[in-house]
Amino acid sequence: MTKVQIKVNDNGSLKVTGDVELVDAEGNVFPTKNVFSLCRCGLSTRMPFCDASHKGKFESCVRAEKVMDDK
Repeated sequence: MTKVQIKVNDNGSLKVTGDVELVDAEGNVFPTKNVFSLCRCGLSTRMPFCDASHKGKFESCVRAEKVMDDK
């Protein structure tokens, strides 16, 4: 089974790659493709999907903590 990847884009969306089912709070399914982007800024007119409304209006650069392997 291939892992789904969710990439946190700098100053932008969450890019989802893989076969996933996106559902709302009532269990209704949103139609998706194998690659799509979710809004993080709340400005999209296509919620929960990104429509690039964030450009120039949203800043967030999130990084995961780097973990060093113990060898």
